This record gives sequence, C-alpha cells and structure tokens, in this order.
Amino acid sequence: MGLLIKDVELGGLETDVLIEGNRFKRIGPNLDADGARVVAGRGKAIVPTFVNMHTHASMALLRGYADDLELHDWLTNYIWPLEAKMGEEDIYTGARLACLEMIKSGTTCFNDMYWHYHGVARAVEEMGMRAMLSSVFIDFNDEARAATEREQAAKLFEQQGRYSDRIGFTLGPHAIYTVSEESLRWVKSFADEHGLLIHIHVSETEKEVVDCRALHGLRPVQWLEKIGLLGANVVAAHVIHVDDEEIGILARNQVKVVHNPASNMKLASGRFPYARLRDAGVHVSLGTDGCSSNNNLCMLEEMKFAALNAKLVHNDPTVLPAAEAFDMATTRGAEALGLDCGRIAEGLLADCMLVDLDNPRLVPGYQLIDDLVYSADSSCIDTVICDGEILMENGRVEGEEEIVADAKAYVSRFQSQ
Repeated sequence: MGLLIKDVELGGLETDVLIEGNRFKRIGPNLDADGARVVAGRGKAIVPTFVNMHTHASMALLRGYADDLELHDWLTNYIWPLEAKMGEEDIYTGARLACLEMIKSGTTCFNDMYWHYHGVARAVEEMGMRAMLSSVFIDFNDEARAATEREQAAKLFEQQGRYSDRIGFTLGPHAIYTVSEESLRWVKSFADEHGLLIHIHVSETEKEVVDCRALHGLRPVQWLEKIGLLGANVVAAHVIHVDDEEIGILARNQVKVVHNPASNMKLASGRFPYARLRDAGVHVSLGTDGCSSNNNLCMLEEMKFAALNAKLVHNDPTVLPAAEAFDMATTRGAEALGLDCGRIAEGLLADCMLVDLDNPRLVPGYQLIDDLVYSADSSCIDTVICDGEILMENGRVEGEEEIVADAKAYVSRFQSQ
C-alpha cells in the first residue's frame, strides 16, 4: 500500500516523500501513488529518527528507584538485587514501557543489554521498533557460571530466527570487572565466527582503571587489546577514563564508542574526552543508558547534554556543534550497527519522524537542527515511522494507556513483596 507524505519540509524545501514497503521510494515535488495512504505533511518537517546506542531498556521499571548513588554501590547494593527478582514477564513489561517512551521521543532503534532476552524481543516485535539485543553476560570469574552464560548465549543465537529482521542479536559482556578473561576471549571468538556485534561497558569509572592496573598492569583498553577483544564489531559504552595511547588503540581497532552524557553526569563518572576521540578518528555515537541512571530515554535531551557537556569539558563553545550532535544521534548510530538508515534518502530504510514546525519550541525557526538539539522536547514530534509503518500519529501510540497501566501494576507487585 505504501505511504505518501505530502508537502513536508525536507532540508528547508517543501516536497513529497513516497514510502513503499520499508524503504523511501521517491522524494520530490508533486508525487502521486495509486493506493498509497496520504499523510498530510504541511507545517511539518521530516527528519530521521534516533538510534539510541546504549540502553538497558527494561530498567524503565527502575526509574527513580535508586538515585544519587555512586556507581558500584548503586549496582551491587540496589540494582542487581532487584533485578534478581524480575522474571521474563516483568522484563517484557519494562521493555514495552521503554519502547513507548522512545517512540514518543523520536527513537525507533536501540542497542540494548539486559536480562531475559526474549522478554525484550517480544516487546520490540509488538511495538514495531528496531533493536540490537544482547542478553547481559556476567560470570564474576566463576567457571560454572561462565559455562552457563556461554551456553545461554549460543542458545539465544540459535533462536534468533523466531523474530523479524528488525531485531538483531549481539553479545553483551557487561564489563571487564564482571566477566572473566576466558569468557571475553570466547565472546570475541563467537562474535567473529558468526558476524556479531559485541556490546560492552569500558572505562566508565576511575575505579575500573585503578583495579585493572592493579590486576593486569594495564589500563582497560590496553588490556582488552592484549586479549584480542577489540575490533570494528565492538560497541564500547562510556569510555571516559582513557589516555591518549588508549584513544589511539580505539581508533586503530575501529571500535565504536557510545557517549552517555546524562548517565555520566548523574553518576559523576567523569569527563568524556569527546574532542580528543573525534580528532583521533574514533567513531562516536550517542546513547541514554538505562532509566535508573538517566532517568529517561529521550535522545532529544541527550543531544543537548552531549553538546553542552563537551563545550564545558573542553572550555570551547565551538566543540560539538548542533549538527554534529544530531549526526551522532542518527547517522552515526546507524553506521555503528550496520543499518541502512539514519538519513532521509531514496533507497534507505524508511525510519523517520514528522516534527511540528508550529510548536513554540521550534519557533521562529532559523535552523531546524539547532532547534531540535537545543530547544525541542517530545511535544514537538507529531508522527513516528519505522520500517515504513506508522508507530505514532498525532502524538499518540496505539495501546499506550494499557502499557502505562501494566508498568504501574508491576510497581504495586514489587512493593508488596
């Protein structure tokens, strides 16, 4: 059937956009398409949707649960004990809430690491989004647990065929302080053999660096290179505490780095060296992290935090301009995941959103991208499309009331335990 978006602004000019199947078929004025559903675009602009490169989506259920704590205290004493009580249906409920929040704020693809893979995958499938999903791999240097984790990862890989091609499988070793060297070597071997991405936290805190040097005599990035984990298929989240040598290692190995400014600031993890990474040629994209350390999944907000934080850290107002931040949140995320989206162009996957140019936050409207980065919020987004299908129209997602009610019911069950 297809979609024909009429009289929409693209790059400052009014045009039509025809979507057939799951791709942009034609872009130009005065288009016509028999049988296509017509979407009124006048007064709106079409832009690519966001790719959230680092999430723990189902932590939407943990929003506001344990705030204002140091990272390792937060993880070990609050988050992990609660997560141990969460089953697949809880994870499904949390993932649907996260998908709803992401859709309403313009995200149609996310790179996730969390427990109960199938719970998250079911939610993504139903909500119509894209996702690269990994079941978090943690063995705490326990050989028996490591064997179980490896078996589970291989089993999940074999089960991937039950889902649509909007969902990809990745490997998610949590971090060097929670995963043994033997398991990290296995992850690399399995990923290379099957053409998979590896999603891992790297150098998020100073403690991680100090502990790694004490244990291995090397900094984390140096050690990961030594054991052979690094490569173009590695997506490294945070990467805050790195020296110039490590930045060179990341660039040489074509590692994809994900900046998570809101989470970093809330947990006081440190100062992200954006300009040094960029100047060295390191690929940098953008993520929100989970709702327990952010506390939302809004990439509009994340772009602004990234741009402002970089200017403050480097004491330079020209660092990370708006267009660069928008690129990090769209095109660069798609590149890191190997996806054919992130731009509005003929032949690419039809992932896009329509923003309301009459929303007060986008007026008077000198530069749309600047406005999206520095002033917009989710109220500016009218319509969201993923894979050629409308996920939100006129600011509403079908079934959103039920999703919210289910999430509230989880909290009631948890508090009664």
